[in-house]
Amino acid sequence: QVQLVESGGGLVQAGGSLRLSCAASGSIFSINYMGWYRQAPGKQRELVGAITSGGSTNYADSVKGRFTISRDNAKNTVYLEMNSLKPEDTDVYYCNVRGQISSLREFISWGQGTQVTVSS
Repeated sequence: QVQLVESGGGLVQAGGSLRLSCAASGSIFSINYMGWYRQAPGKQRELVGAITSGGSTNYADSVKGRFTISRDNAKNTVYLEMNSLKPEDTDVYYCNVRGQISSLREFISWGQGTQVTVSS
């Protein structure tokens, strides 16, 4: 099994910054993909940003230029640096990690979610 532990959420004023972290642990053979998603009550979970093992990134249009995703392969950790936060960024943020626990077996894991609240 692969466990994810998220941290870094909280309350911030509009224009402020937060940094989310997600550390993966367990029987990890390799990690191919690490991403952050967010979900508001009653809405579908949506991609915020993702990064591949090769370092390629992609972002939701709504966060481009404000959010930066990065990863530390040695620590199996992914980060989301969020700047110029807006009230509409208020959501629960979930970490998603995909990879392999062996050469033949893949895994997909989700974090428990961390609340980000941006006040106006």
